[in-house]
Amino acid sequence: MDENFNNQKPQDVNQSNTPFSDDDFIIGKGFQLDQSEYNSSKEAEKKKQKKKRGASVVKNIIWILSIIVVSVGLAFGIIYAGADFMGIGFGRGDDCSMQIEPGTPASEIANQLKETGAVKIPMLFRVYTKFKGYDSQFKYGLYNFNTESGYESISQMLMTEGAKAESITVTIPEGTGITDYTKNVNGENVTVPGIGTLLEKAGVCTKEEFMSALHYVELNSRLLKSVNVGKTYYELEGYLFPETYDFYSYDSDECAALAIARMIKESEKRITDKMFARAEEMGYTMNEILTMASIIQMEAGQSSSEMANVAAVFYNRLNSEAFSTLGSSPTCYYGSSYKNDDGRYNTYNIKGLPPGPLCSPGIDAIKAALYPTEDVPYYYFVTDSEGNFYYHKTLSEQQVTINRLQRENKWVYEYFN
Repeated sequence: MDENFNNQKPQDVNQSNTPFSDDDFIIGKGFQLDQSEYNSSKEAEKKKQKKKRGASVVKNIIWILSIIVVSVGLAFGIIYAGADFMGIGFGRGDDCSMQIEPGTPASEIANQLKETGAVKIPMLFRVYTKFKGYDSQFKYGLYNFNTESGYESISQMLMTEGAKAESITVTIPEGTGITDYTKNVNGENVTVPGIGTLLEKAGVCTKEEFMSALHYVELNSRLLKSVNVGKTYYELEGYLFPETYDFYSYDSDECAALAIARMIKESEKRITDKMFARAEEMGYTMNEILTMASIIQMEAGQSSSEMANVAAVFYNRLNSEAFSTLGSSPTCYYGSSYKNDDGRYNTYNIKGLPPGPLCSPGIDAIKAALYPTEDVPYYYFVTDSEGNFYYHKTLSEQQVTINRLQRENKWVYEYFN
């Protein structure tokens, strides 16, 4: 072993000839952090966190509002259902009548109760009566009650209080008006009884009760909204469907209201959505269609096969510049049914159609008004005593036919100017 090895002093690590210097052990030596870049990154992170917190707050607010809305909706629904169950609030308090026909299902009875205003939620009423076992015990008849009655009270009434009134069959002919009118037939005045007169003769109600009940009908259905309010003599003229009915009769003026409701309901059943669409396609309101149908009905009588031709003649006149008025004879005597007639229905004096129907037209007349015969070149027609129709293009041609029918004693005269 070299002796000098043990005697050799270790070299000073700080000496210059050492291969490593102190600077080599400083962490991050030679690397510097860009402070602006660091601050920007930190700011972006803060914004991101702030945005997340903001979105979370908005989401929480939306959830809270949703819960509040649902809670309020549920609360209102429960209150509304409870009020309906007990028969309180929401415009109740009116006296009303309801007629239930034999065999009417419980579902239809519930809908009728809704129409009277006694029940607001018919489905809930059905569930209640089904649960209680009442629905199979309801009886037909006439019912008079107040709309403040609750479900239990209504159910008990329907099971025990139906008035078994006498049923009376009444026929309302096509072309019948609300009240009587007089027309001239071959020089003689003939009075056509109105619906009020027919109901009175049958014993359903008095004519006065019928006329009074007309004023209380609410014009809120699609069909009745067509009524030309304030412009006609009788608002519901033409809206009471002509048909054979079984009306109940008992000692109450409600029978008139029930009869009117029944006739309106029949009209609403017969006049379909397709008919409304067709009227709109033609550029007419349903009131105008019923007005034309009433004229067709009174002109054609029971000749349903000729109604579409008669309709075509009158539409030709309406659309022709050569005719300043429609010139229908029945419109001349309709005003006699109204004591203060000012001539507003007389189509020899007014332009276009009258303000409303002149009678209750049948379904054939209504269809003819909606679908007149196409490409008819005529502007005049006349009938004979055997029910034959003669159509003409000119008034002179018409007069020739009239002269012939007069010679043959076959001419049916109503009005001719």
